[in-house]
Amino acid sequence: MPTIQKTYEMNATPEEVFNALINPDLIQIWSRDEAKMSDKVGGSFSLWGGQMFGINLEVVPNQKLVQEWSYDQWKEPSKVTFTIKTKGKKTIIDLLHEDVPEKSLNSISDGWDAYYLGAMQEMFEEVK
Repeated sequence: MPTIQKTYEMNATPEEVFNALINPDLIQIWSRDEAKMSDKVGGSFSLWGGQMFGINLEVVPNQKLVQEWSYDQWKEPSKVTFTIKTKGKKTIIDLLHEDVPEKSLNSISDGWDAYYLGAMQEMFEEVK
C-alpha cells in the first residue's frame, strides 16, 4: 500500500509541537473538531467525531510519536510516524504515513495539509 511523506516547519519549540500532537484541548483548536488523545503507549485516540481513531505505538516526548490509524471506511489500519527535530528557532515535523489505502491516497495527502499538520502550522503562525 502507498506511503505519504511530508515535512512541515513549525514556528514553535519541539515541546510546543509535541504538546499540539497529544493535548486534546490544543488539537481541538487547530482541528476545529472534537478530539480525544492519550499521551501513553497503548493509549487510544479519536479525531473528527470518531471517524479517525487508533492507538499510540511509541511515544518519545518532544521527539517522536508513532500511531496506528484506522478510518471507519478502511479494512486495515495504517501507521503514522511524526518525527520532531529542531531547526534553529523552528521545529521540523517529518511525517511518514504508511499503508494508506490506494483509494484514499489523494484525500489523505491533502488532508495532512488542510486539516492536520498544515492546520497546526497555521495555529503556530497566529500565536507567534
